[in-house]
Amino acid sequence: MNPDDALPRLVVVGAGMVAHRLVESIVTREPGSWQITVLGDEDVAAYDRVGLTVCLTGTEPAEIALDPSVFAAEGVTLRTGVRATQIDRTARTVHCDDGSTHPYDRLVLATGSSATRPPVDGADHAACFVYRTLDDVLTLRSFVQRRTAELDRPMTGVVIGGGLLGLEAAGALQTLDVAATVVQSSDRLMSAQLDRPAGDALRRLIQERGMSVVTEARSTAVVTDRTGMICGVAFGDGTTLAADVVVFTVGVRPRDELARDADLAIDERGGVVIDAQCATSDPAILAIGEVASFEGQCIGLVAPGYAMAEVAATHLLGSAASFPGYDQSTKLKLAGVDVATFGDAFGTTAGALDVVYSDPIAGLYKKLVLSDDAQTLLGGMLVGDATAYGTLRPLVGRPLGGDPVAYLMPADTVAAAPSGDLPDDALVCSCNGITAGRIRLAVSEEGCTDVAGVKACTRAGATCGSCIPMVTKIVGAELAKTGHALRSGLCEHFEMTRPQLFDAIRVTGLDTFSAIVERFGTGRGCDICKPVIASILASLLHSHVLDGENAALQDTNDHVMANLQKDGSYSVVPRIPGGEITPDGLLAIGEVARDFGLYTKITGGQRIDMFGARLEQLPEIWGRLVDAGFESGHAYGKSMRTVKSCVGSTWCRYGVQDSVGMAVRLELRYRGLRSPHKLKLGVSGCARECAEARGKDVGVIATEAGWNLYVGGNGGFTPRHATLLAEDLDDEMLVTAIDRFVMYYIRTADRLQRTAAWLEDLDGGIDALRAVIFNDSLGICADLDAAMATHVDAYEDEWKATLDDPDKLRRFASFVNAPTLPDPALAYTIERGQPRPATADERDNGRVLIAGTTLEVRS
Repeated sequence: MNPDDALPRLVVVGAGMVAHRLVESIVTREPGSWQITVLGDEDVAAYDRVGLTVCLTGTEPAEIALDPSVFAAEGVTLRTGVRATQIDRTARTVHCDDGSTHPYDRLVLATGSSATRPPVDGADHAACFVYRTLDDVLTLRSFVQRRTAELDRPMTGVVIGGGLLGLEAAGALQTLDVAATVVQSSDRLMSAQLDRPAGDALRRLIQERGMSVVTEARSTAVVTDRTGMICGVAFGDGTTLAADVVVFTVGVRPRDELARDADLAIDERGGVVIDAQCATSDPAILAIGEVASFEGQCIGLVAPGYAMAEVAATHLLGSAASFPGYDQSTKLKLAGVDVATFGDAFGTTAGALDVVYSDPIAGLYKKLVLSDDAQTLLGGMLVGDATAYGTLRPLVGRPLGGDPVAYLMPADTVAAAPSGDLPDDALVCSCNGITAGRIRLAVSEEGCTDVAGVKACTRAGATCGSCIPMVTKIVGAELAKTGHALRSGLCEHFEMTRPQLFDAIRVTGLDTFSAIVERFGTGRGCDICKPVIASILASLLHSHVLDGENAALQDTNDHVMANLQKDGSYSVVPRIPGGEITPDGLLAIGEVARDFGLYTKITGGQRIDMFGARLEQLPEIWGRLVDAGFESGHAYGKSMRTVKSCVGSTWCRYGVQDSVGMAVRLELRYRGLRSPHKLKLGVSGCARECAEARGKDVGVIATEAGWNLYVGGNGGFTPRHATLLAEDLDDEMLVTAIDRFVMYYIRTADRLQRTAAWLEDLDGGIDALRAVIFNDSLGICADLDAAMATHVDAYEDEWKATLDDPDKLRRFASFVNAPTLPDPALAYTIERGQPRPATADERDNGRVLIAGTTLEVRS
């Protein structure tokens, strides 16, 4: 007899995130307590639906898969690609479309929801998509890639629905070079989460990203041309919007068909009715996640789904637990756009008060909703800067304990908002239901000494990650109570932080990794500490990155001084200081790109990037570029990248200073400077700010009296405007101030810490930085000045030096035994007149450019 036959049988219909959490909770808490069968109608196991959008931009599905060991645990059977078709409540069996039957003692419905299509003509066209499952996203990606090649021009796309998912879909389309327009039927984006002023602020941010927004528009039909292909979307007012692809994100409906057919109680608006224990009208059947209707609501968020899963697991294991209700806090996952809402964001509570900060120019709108005595936080909206979200959301329903304005104003204008000694029962991680007390317990009683340990132990921060800043503060505070500091060592091989290691290497004069790890570390190093030490040595010794032992420390890009691309080829970026280039220089780059069959693109930093170079071609390409007067642009390194500029007073009628001249001076001064992260500078010739200087690590804006200097700006996942450091500086004082700022950052920043984050963490903030740079408050200005002077004097072009060194050139070979043989894995097709990497479908179904040799070009 199979011992599992004696176990109670649990059948879970649905194999998504919520089902995964349910099974994980059961097998972790009481392994062997149930014989579990999981039925999933998708062909893949559970994946992170929150991070689904990344698969539209090239991320492989395996990278968003949830822990496969959960469904592979003893006593658990997962069946994918199987759809449950009937529940026999009398016989307690589930029947599937493959003819199988699964008996149960308890049944859990975790069938989720399905995307809806609006009732418009043509919504079922092959070029119309919904945005719900992994298959939806991969099918959309394949269509866009194929259709773009057919059109031989950029596509236009319309996203119907301006909620969270619609904005994420539009952003992902944009990364596929689809010109995206978001259409919303109401008067504002994210109308379920934002009021009108917040929606207006979000609209400006979305439009600044290059996407179009249309509100108060109801689509009536998808329009096709005479060939049957989509050419637009028609609206009720008679207007039409051009489109090659349409994505519907207008809502979801609970997948409650099984429950309906089984005569379970269904809410009038859809969804299986459950009580606080997640039980349906049949005591043997539970429902969790988006299919479950609690108090008349079905909510499509992962956090309440996880909470239901934990309640159901506790109930199945014989203990008591109750679902506390929905936490509808949301955070938009769109690079460059910060939006978050939490609690009673619309102020529906009687007597609620609003505290609002709005800066339309900076794209900021922040609102806190307080109780009628202005003491208790009820909810809020954050648009343009959601850094306070992690601190504020756990405080909902509690006294703020400080001036509400401190949470809303820009960080450099007021004292930092109090992080709050949160009560133990304050919910910190809403996705996983982890309280502040649970995090403290992990530190004080379970031996966790860092955030990674707490995350592994409690799952706090393991889903969307928005609570990590608050988790870090709690862990640090709890360790401090025991007389310990939050472990901040570089990696397992070095207990020192990067700044500490920088100083140790500088003082001891050690010049090789082996000597440094012997003196200050353990083991043989890893992919974290090796590149960091390589960067430190490059900063201190000014030696070539490929010299001696240190060549082995470099990461993929620095190792061959070129940017590795997704197909295994490399890009080449010569330096073009300030974006200024002669016609002869343009011709030289054009000839190189033409002769080597490279794809060319103007970068955001006013340079020309050439893609598709093979490893063995790099020396020949750079030989020609160096002969034409170019040098390495260091696009491959954590170093100074570019200094962007407008044309300034030389040409522009509004310019008040020579911005190009200053940009060239700064770029030539800081070229080759290695740093904890990449550095970007910008110089604008007037206050109109055409060079976008305030979005750079160092921004310079001309005034009638000189230059204003801004520091600590960056783009990326969490964009920041730079902060004003000094006004009306003359040329020499400006250069000196930048020298000191950059060198101070290089010496004291953590690994991969951008200047924005470094400035936020700096004790005393911008005022302390001013004191260091202009008042020499630490007595180090002479040292910083000398370090920069040494860098300037010691600079040499890395590629020119490589071309003169036969030993270094030997590393540029695709194959050791055939150094000039092209890599046959490289394959290309032509798009808009230039080569690009061929997709898997194009490789399988057509002939392409392979390894730079034309067999036949599919255009």
